[in-house]
Amino acid sequence: MSALKGKGKEYLTVKDLQKVLDSCKLQLNQIDEVWPNIYIGNVAVAQNKAALLKLDDSTHFDLDVYFQPAADFIHKALKSPDGKVLVHCIMGMSRSSTLVLAYLMIYCHLPLKRALQKLIQKRAIYPNRNFLALLLDLDLQLTRKKRTCQIL
Repeated sequence: MSALKGKGKEYLTVKDLQKVLDSCKLQLNQIDEVWPNIYIGNVAVAQNKAALLKLDDSTHFDLDVYFQPAADFIHKALKSPDGKVLVHCIMGMSRSSTLVLAYLMIYCHLPLKRALQKLIQKRAIYPNRNFLALLLDLDLQLTRKKRTCQIL
């Protein structure tokens, strides 16, 4: 694993995460249950193509501002009786999977690499490089927060 060294800790890179994603052998479906009661699908499933086409999966889109609100929404929905959530985007590969990964990291306390490994067992996903970098930042923030909380 190519990783940056820092105080005895190995840090993941976007390239490391892309290798994990490349190991996925699943075919892309219109919808998949990727976590209990959490589904990732494409626009055909969501049936709101006109609104979603306005969203561009730009390599510069700051999706990270939606990590916490999306994670909160998913968490709240799953806590309701018979709660299920469909997270969708046009292809169901990048934007939607990034938000589900953020949820798994924030609420299920999974490190990014483990969350990726879990999802690619259920669905062919491929967050773009920008989204992977944003998730790496989130992973680092959550690791620091966890370490800080353990010290206090």
